[in-house]
Amino acid sequence: MDASKLLAGSRVVPVVVLANADIAVPLAEALLEGGLGVIEVTLRTDDALQGIEKIAKSVPEMIVGAGSLRRPEQFADIAAAGARFAVSPGSSLRLHTAANDHKMPFIPGAATPSEMIALFEHGYQLQKFFPAELAGGRPFLKAVGAPLPEVSFMPTGGITPDNAMDYLKMDNVACIGGSWITPAKLQTSGDLDAIRQIAVGAASLMV
Repeated sequence: MDASKLLAGSRVVPVVVLANADIAVPLAEALLEGGLGVIEVTLRTDDALQGIEKIAKSVPEMIVGAGSLRRPEQFADIAAAGARFAVSPGSSLRLHTAANDHKMPFIPGAATPSEMIALFEHGYQLQKFFPAELAGGRPFLKAVGAPLPEVSFMPTGGITPDNAMDYLKMDNVACIGGSWITPAKLQTSGDLDAIRQIAVGAASLMV
């Protein structure tokens, strides 16, 4: 299932490597207070699923998704935890099937025109472009925009406050994913005020 409608209007998505599950709820609340209503918690730590579950139960206003999916069986895990969308760095037929089986809005990753066309044939208008900067960045997205006008992208990987607005100005960029919003150092120290201020700055990019 394509995630375009679910994420419509949410142009900056924090991509979070969760330090521990205990900070999940206050972190989500800080992001909401800063003006960001979507969070992608990556499945890169042991606490990720528990963190997703905590956010889904305690901060229902936040649209929580799971990122870095690599195996079809992970869809059952994130659905049970309460995730509302899924993101993968790449794609495969088994991942598409699992997403459809669980009726989970899915943003699969693509980095070449062939991958993008294949995903569009499977019904994915919104695709993750990863790793954005290393895969060609804005010049690449501009180049594929003309021959692939139906496809929109969520660039992730190398997005910073310095280049975020340049991506958001592109016609074929629906939203961006940024890990700079919730740095590990601030999570570990519990400095939610600092994260809230970063979120305010990120939200201002959407205006």
